[in-house]
Amino acid sequence: MMANLFSVFDPSSSIMSFSLNWLSTFIGILLIPLLMWLIPNRFTIFWNLIIIKLHNEFKLLIGKKLINKGSTFVFISTFSIIMFNNFMGLFPYIFTSTSHMCMTLSLALPLWLSFMIFGWINNSKHMFAHLVPQGTPNILMPFMVCIETISNIIRPGTLAIRLAANMIAGHLLMTLLGNTGSSILMILLPLLLLTQILLIILESAVAIIQSYVFAVLSTLYSSEVI
Repeated sequence: MMANLFSVFDPSSSIMSFSLNWLSTFIGILLIPLLMWLIPNRFTIFWNLIIIKLHNEFKLLIGKKLINKGSTFVFISTFSIIMFNNFMGLFPYIFTSTSHMCMTLSLALPLWLSFMIFGWINNSKHMFAHLVPQGTPNILMPFMVCIETISNIIRPGTLAIRLAANMIAGHLLMTLLGNTGSSILMILLPLLLLTQILLIILESAVAIIQSYVFAVLSTLYSSEVI
């Protein structure tokens, strides 16, 4: 009987019906030495440079109204969490939490819902005006309202599916190639190893890019409700 290929993403260890695989989300907190927060080192300096760069970029995307309120650090924290979990999934025998919709939706849905509630309560006229793009003919206005409403509703789903699908795709490809190692010819083993190394490099880039895309799109969605 052939096993399900997607079973590699299923939680496998549990205690009293509670899956322990989700604890991989917090493994990094245990790995970070406590002295890192007290003594400046190269890692903290490098990470501070990344945070400053992201802060300046998100500040431009949000606009001038929320620059001095620390709103960019919400998206910087989201970027950090997603990138960390994406990288943790590249290590052997560590559960990839960002490949599951329950993880990605739990990040995307509260952000989108808070933007919508804030926008409709504080800027109702702006939100209604946003449903009809400028220059739309009167005949097409009802259709544009329906289209814009649907596009707003599916935004958290698209954020969650994009992140989960990209994490699953690369891991599935590496799993497929890894399973062929026992049946492949010895001459082709170096080629298989080289391909796996290239895939790991590609997945490392995807881990950074997808977390950046998630944070940037969340920032753009927040700028529309101001």
